[in-house]
Amino acid sequence: MEISFSSSKLQKLCEDHKQLKRVYGNLQSDRIIRRINELQAAENLFDISKLPQTRLHHLKNNLKGFWAVDIMQPYRVLVKPLNGSNEDLKSITKIEITEIGKDYH
Repeated sequence: MEISFSSSKLQKLCEDHKQLKRVYGNLQSDRIIRRINELQAAENLFDISKLPQTRLHHLKNNLKGFWAVDIMQPYRVLVKPLNGSNEDLKSITKIEITEIGKDYH
């Protein structure tokens, strides 16, 4: 899958493993890297939905249209589809990582 980032700051953080470890710690940063690698290796969002450890889920309310994959509670990676339809996950082949943050629901 083709991945972009919502900001250059987020992209630099995700590409700099030392900085990622400073911000999130060893375990969380390893899982973040794993999730990003899984997203890159997948052909589409449907492939990610078949990996139980990612717990891909559609978001609601002010994040309607976004999806999230779990890292390790309470953290998740928020992604926004850039093509395809939310009803057909096989059609989503381009995403934008918008945030790595805590799940507050």
